[in-house]
Amino acid sequence: MEGAYEGKWYLHGPMRNALLAGVLSGVAFSLAHLQLAAPAVEIGLYVVAILLGGFHWMREAVEELIDDHAVGIEFLMSAAAVGSALLGAWDEAAFLVFLYGVAEGLEEYTYVRTRASIRKLLDLAPKEARVIRDGRESSVPAEEVRVGDVFRVRPGESIPTDGVVARGRSSVNEATVTGESMPVEKAEGDRVLAATLNQEGALEIRATASFKDNTLAKLVHMVEEAQEQKSQGQVFIERFGRIYSPLVLLGALLMVVAPLLLGLPPLEWARRAVVLLVAAAPCALVMSMPVAVAAGIGRAGKSGVLIKGGAHLQNLGKIKAVAFDKTGTLTLGRPAVTDVVVLEGDRRGLLTLAYNLEILSEHPVAKAVVAAAKEVNPETLEVADFESLTGAGIKARVRGQRFIIGKPSLFQEPGAKADGEVARLRSEGKTVIAVGAPDKIHGLIAVQDKLRPRARDVIGMLHSMGIKTVLLTGDNEVTAASVGRETRIDEFKANLKPEDKVRAVRELKERYGAVAMIGDGVNDAPALAEATVGIAMGAAGSDVAIEAADVALMADDLAKVPFALLQGRRARRISLQNVVFSIGVLAVLVPGAVLNLIGITVAVFAHEVSELLAVANGLRMARKE
Repeated sequence: MEGAYEGKWYLHGPMRNALLAGVLSGVAFSLAHLQLAAPAVEIGLYVVAILLGGFHWMREAVEELIDDHAVGIEFLMSAAAVGSALLGAWDEAAFLVFLYGVAEGLEEYTYVRTRASIRKLLDLAPKEARVIRDGRESSVPAEEVRVGDVFRVRPGESIPTDGVVARGRSSVNEATVTGESMPVEKAEGDRVLAATLNQEGALEIRATASFKDNTLAKLVHMVEEAQEQKSQGQVFIERFGRIYSPLVLLGALLMVVAPLLLGLPPLEWARRAVVLLVAAAPCALVMSMPVAVAAGIGRAGKSGVLIKGGAHLQNLGKIKAVAFDKTGTLTLGRPAVTDVVVLEGDRRGLLTLAYNLEILSEHPVAKAVVAAAKEVNPETLEVADFESLTGAGIKARVRGQRFIIGKPSLFQEPGAKADGEVARLRSEGKTVIAVGAPDKIHGLIAVQDKLRPRARDVIGMLHSMGIKTVLLTGDNEVTAASVGRETRIDEFKANLKPEDKVRAVRELKERYGAVAMIGDGVNDAPALAEATVGIAMGAAGSDVAIEAADVALMADDLAKVPFALLQGRRARRISLQNVVFSIGVLAVLVPGAVLNLIGITVAVFAHEVSELLAVANGLRMARKE
């Protein structure tokens, strides 16, 4: 297969030769009917046309027969062409070679272009990088950037390889890799990906991957590998073809031999045998799925959804229920302050006190409190006798007075009002932090892992598709119930350990059949593996997340889930259309050939048109619906 060719379709090797064969056949046909050339010249032109137009696929037929001991479609068509020539129907033999060569050339070219289209993403990465070495900036080929090199990217330029921002602040459009259309803010310490577009600020970036090992290159490589993976339907059709094609050849041979033994007209039945070889060749059936699968996986890859094989694409179309992890999937995975309840003093004073008590802590909740406090521009106070209470909070002296921040139970007398507010906030699934003196709470700060902005919309979209939704979380019942209410998810299961999630997914499969599990691809790896389709969130640059799942969403965008499921449904629908259409064509052509209702010209034309229609229908997967 001339898989690397991506130029004009009519210059593609098999296509070019088929077209030349068509020209030669046309010349021979015209000369013969105008009586301008001797029969030997006419036959000579037909022979050249057959050899030229059939060179690629006839060679493949012989190689398959010798190497694999298999009779394929190409062998059936080769036998039909040779049989026509032996019967003296040189024009029909040449016409067969021309039409089959054009169909095969277009099919091959289309398939190659479909599979190769994802590689065009690599062209989005710049060919050069401005590397800073020994304090000097110099342009070097992007392939020469080493891990640890610092390179500069100016506004409006693409980033040559993966890295971490060492200096500067900007927003970066990551649509090429993640499919996320909104720019993402980047500052020191933030990850950036190859081929993403820097926007308004200059950045200095420390490379974390070479050009050949960056996220974009991995994405392209994995999509190409995925397009090689076959669905169950493809495997079945290929097995069917390995049995069916030899039976067709045997049937044609019987049609040639039997008349000799029965005293029937041998030439007539030999002609019928040739027509049968053409009519019964299952080209459209064999090509009914590969093009659709390759196009569907390529289309998904360009949109930031990595589907790791044809089987997984087909399985996406069967999903009846979707199970979600909570933290990092339905939620953002980082706590944020949602409420500040002042019981004594004012809001700024309370947040200032909390800021000075939490500023030295690395706990995620402490970071959320510090981030919220910075909004009121807190002053820095003198803190002494700092004491961390593991899993509970912090004690310290602030300007000589002892204060506590942490669980409300740390305080001697919380007070009725404080107790009421704590109960209210906890009923909403929030973590409550109390701030004050040991004997009196000054205020409460509620922290919660916020939902992703489109979580409720995505759940609604799944419901509209007739898909059940389930939350599987290790959090407590109250938190799970709160998330369930906010998202309007169908049901939830709380307090689950990893092994509990596996059992829950197994139960869902028993109830609904095909189930998708969506998680972070690391902690939820066992549940992802148990599901019919495991989907990893935010997998860009994470080998672990990609390995753990059948489908990886390169960005933290839940909206890609309905898109992936719809791609699966389209792939199944289009593949089924092609299979039914292909079988229908065979059901008409085969009896027509046996009963002598159609000639070789009609059989060839109908056969090739049906093949091209199947390919064209499969290519619909590459377009937006």
